[in-house]
Amino acid sequence: MDKLNFLNVIAWIAVFVSLLLAFFLFTVKTQNKLANRLFAFFFILSALDLSGFFFYKFIEGQLNLEAFRWTTCLLGMPLFYLFVLAVCYSDFQLKWKHLWHVIPFLVVNLIFIPRFYAADELQKIQFFKVHNQMPEMLFFRVVVEVQYLFYILSVYLILKKYKELYLENYARTGFSTYKWLFQMTTVFLIAHSIVVLKNLLRYTNFKETFIWANVLVGSIALLVTCWFIMKALNHPELFRGINSKLKLAKDILPETEEKQTSGTFENDVIKNQILSLREYMDQKEPFLDPSLTIQELSNQINMPVRELSVLINHHIDQHFFDFVNEYRIQKAMKILKDSSKSNLTVLEILYEVGFNSKSSFNTAFKKYTNLTPTAYRNS
Repeated sequence: MDKLNFLNVIAWIAVFVSLLLAFFLFTVKTQNKLANRLFAFFFILSALDLSGFFFYKFIEGQLNLEAFRWTTCLLGMPLFYLFVLAVCYSDFQLKWKHLWHVIPFLVVNLIFIPRFYAADELQKIQFFKVHNQMPEMLFFRVVVEVQYLFYILSVYLILKKYKELYLENYARTGFSTYKWLFQMTTVFLIAHSIVVLKNLLRYTNFKETFIWANVLVGSIALLVTCWFIMKALNHPELFRGINSKLKLAKDILPETEEKQTSGTFENDVIKNQILSLREYMDQKEPFLDPSLTIQELSNQINMPVRELSVLINHHIDQHFFDFVNEYRIQKAMKILKDSSKSNLTVLEILYEVGFNSKSSFNTAFKKYTNLTPTAYRNS
């Protein structure tokens, strides 16, 4: 089997697996259907893009279709961007304003009209023969790279804000959604960097290297798609969003300070609030709830959630996530030191104190004690 046939086989498999994942995302039962559907359409576009490795055999008389297939890659990153928003924020909805994301796709297709879509068949064939040197194609490739850079940076900014909001408002210890989205975005960035290097070979005399680069890109696409399938099957809980209306403590603080009076009285009020909060945490142990949120805690202690957020994240100077985990670790330390509970395993203890992940428990425990739970018990 020569390298072109090998590339065709890889491409066919990658297209099949991408469509299989899209079918799975369309049919799987989940609360976040919008995120699944956006991701499914993303993989349909990926399959359409990967089909270019073998579609060239069938383009006779279908040159318009092939050029249109090229431009559909401009819809991929907008779909991924909207998918990330839908996963991160449980209340995200598509609106008419989101149609602006298709503008680059429309502009590029409009530019192709005069000298390609509206041209006769002979002119289209000539265009295809030298398309790498055509101004329209050069413009198209620049738009693709600029658009990709814009969306990849936007996704990283969304994830940064999501992480900050999560740590300030939630105490769930899995934190798997952020990790998965960050891994996925980084994988996409690495894969796209390889594609860019591969495309640069078009303008060199290394034709043999260009073919092998295509084989590499097709193989990476197949591996990444298989990785997504394994993630989707093994971790159905990944789609767990937060409320987009939540604010960071640093954004709430200026509003709160305007309403407060400065001086000793204010400091005494804050000290009393902190004392009352810590007494409640010690006596009622709300941290034993693995899914505790700052909203739920504010309801329990009858304090406005905005005020509680500023109290913990600013005055106590801890993320809500770390604040709650500190109590969980202190509880675990007491159990580990209790000789009457030596029969409890580390796994039983972590569930008892409010953790739901062994890796999260070990990480948090080592952060506070510089020891693993087992080493702490033995010491």
